[in-house]
Amino acid sequence: MKQVVQNYKSGELAVLDVPVPGCKPGGVLVRSAFSLISTGTEMMKVSEAGMSMLGKARSRPDQVAKVMQSVATNGVPATYRKVMGKLDSYTPLGYSLCGVVEQVGAGIDDVKVGDLVACAGNEHALHAELNWVPKNLYAPVPDGLAPRHAAFGTVGSIAMQGVRQGEPQLGEVALVIGLGLIGQLVVQLLAAAGVRVVGADPDPARCELAERLGAAAAGDPGSTAVETAVAELTDGHGVDQVYLAAGGGSNQPVELAARLCRDRGRVVDIGKCRLDLPWNAYYEKELDVRFSRSYGPGRYDPEYELQGRDYPIGYVRWTERRNLACFLDLMARGKVDVEPLVSHVADFDDAVETYQRLKDGDLKAVAVLFRYPEQTEEATQAPSVAVPEVKAKPSPVRAAKTPVRLAFVGAGNYATSMLLPHLAQREGVELSTVVTTTALSGANAQRKFGFKEATTDLDAVLGDKSVDAVFVVTRHSSHAELTRQALLAGKTVFVEKPLALTEDELAGVLAAVEESGNDRLQVGFNRRFAPLLQEARTRFGARSGPAHLRYLVNAGRLDHGSWYLQQGSEGSRFVGEGGHFIDTASWLLDADPVSVYATATSGNEDLQVVLRYPDGSTATISYVTSGPSGFPKETLDLVADGRALRLDDFVRASVYGRKKWVSSRLPKARDKGQNAELAAFVKAVRTGEPMPVPLQSLVATTAATLAVQAGLAGGAPVTLARPR
Repeated sequence: MKQVVQNYKSGELAVLDVPVPGCKPGGVLVRSAFSLISTGTEMMKVSEAGMSMLGKARSRPDQVAKVMQSVATNGVPATYRKVMGKLDSYTPLGYSLCGVVEQVGAGIDDVKVGDLVACAGNEHALHAELNWVPKNLYAPVPDGLAPRHAAFGTVGSIAMQGVRQGEPQLGEVALVIGLGLIGQLVVQLLAAAGVRVVGADPDPARCELAERLGAAAAGDPGSTAVETAVAELTDGHGVDQVYLAAGGGSNQPVELAARLCRDRGRVVDIGKCRLDLPWNAYYEKELDVRFSRSYGPGRYDPEYELQGRDYPIGYVRWTERRNLACFLDLMARGKVDVEPLVSHVADFDDAVETYQRLKDGDLKAVAVLFRYPEQTEEATQAPSVAVPEVKAKPSPVRAAKTPVRLAFVGAGNYATSMLLPHLAQREGVELSTVVTTTALSGANAQRKFGFKEATTDLDAVLGDKSVDAVFVVTRHSSHAELTRQALLAGKTVFVEKPLALTEDELAGVLAAVEESGNDRLQVGFNRRFAPLLQEARTRFGARSGPAHLRYLVNAGRLDHGSWYLQQGSEGSRFVGEGGHFIDTASWLLDADPVSVYATATSGNEDLQVVLRYPDGSTATISYVTSGPSGFPKETLDLVADGRALRLDDFVRASVYGRKKWVSSRLPKARDKGQNAELAAFVKAVRTGEPMPVPLQSLVATTAATLAVQAGLAGGAPVTLARPR
């Protein structure tokens, strides 16, 4: 098998062929699926190995003391041979992974061959294809938790043990200094425990990430932003706890902790940072300084770790293994989200290059995963939603026709406020028939917009050869079936989003396309047609590298009794309107997504959706219902190639690059593209030219929207599987 090793004397990193470990009693043999690089602890070890002998001695004074003791006991020659022999040997790397049980040792009855487990230990959860792991250093992975996320189990346990040492209580305020991998996890754990968190880190990107993951505020510890946030959140008293998750030789974290902690507050050291405690500051506030030892009780106890002797739960509630299991459970239930921390996933064969890129600074990362080649399909295959292939030949171009006769199925609020006013005034359009379930609503639409006929008979419209196109503007649960019927009747169809509520409904629509040969379909994704956004996209120009898009949707609360809340019959709210935002992101990035990851608050009201695209671009959609009504509904940022595009609620747009462009502010009535969308649709119907948006793109957006629900249910990234 292969294993990543390092020579501490020369600093050499290598992937060696080594013997497969035996499966001893009291443990299991695990084939790795994903292992996690600790960008703090491991990279510190890698950097130390590259130092001179003097540099190594300065960085590890504890080891120097042991050498001096050995000199006094054994003499210089013997000590020299011992030290050089130890330095000039390969040592392992890694301590956090997820894999599949390949063999079960004697005395193990809680897992079986084929089970997925998370493993811990710098001697047992190594960057290697196979590891023997004793009982108290593994935990079964809950159903639905992705293996790449379960690989965070050990570092999550380290963060969890640190939080336990701080003894947080509901309503308290905490300061986390250092927002690397451990710090980001501490932020999320504290937020999940009802603690308001302020983060401190000199890296603006890490501060922004911490705020996305639950911090009330985050900023540079050298600025006034952190002190201001602490003062506002604590009424000037100071934080209840400080968590030191920083590394390095600066004493700034310890001094900042003393300055911002309240009287008799708690300071918990999790990372390896300088600890020259300023005596006066700590004495005057009587600060309680605590240390957090790795994953929890049991660490460094060979009887616990190697012999499997557990501590009674009545005496030691949270051991290493119980912390590991608890963290896995939190991830599985969506209380902790590690996907935004994954900066890079590398093939295991590229381990040496990956470490070198991290060391040289070419790869900026919070967390990096190794993906192993021999992964069982059951363990590593992500949940997927199919993106069906469109199997109809494009309809032939036909001669121009005027007027274009349109029929509406449904005449509710959206149809009568956002669609029909534009169509009723458009030259070359004839509103032929409106179909409603109640006679009076049809009569009202006929009177207001000039329909020639109002009826409750859908078949009469579908059988009317004079009708060129049908608008489906009904409740969500009927969209797919009505669209299917209209396509089979040979009509061009405009269906308001969503196109479908399930994969089966989507497949049914495409079956109708294939059966009829009619691919004349448009879904009401209007934002890509908004003039302001179109101009901003043109001014932004083409890009060569990956992009990051961030879309905040302040959706607001629905009125009690709204049919949008009838999820059992009408689908979730995001399925109903989330396609708008996914379509806009895909249009701006000029591609369809390949995977979706979604997490949500309790009740799935506030969602965070991360879309990944073929070229490495990402789009993050924050869909929130708990925001203030006075805040803009939609704000969007796109960054790539040293340029940035910003859209402020379809009122103003700006592009930053070599030159800055800012649009004039639009009137209060925002143009979200409905009029331009309808103009493009009518033109396509009149001329027979291709539809404004390719059908395969509409299908991909619908599949991605459905994948959000699948991801929330499974707690794992969902692959958008395309036919081969």
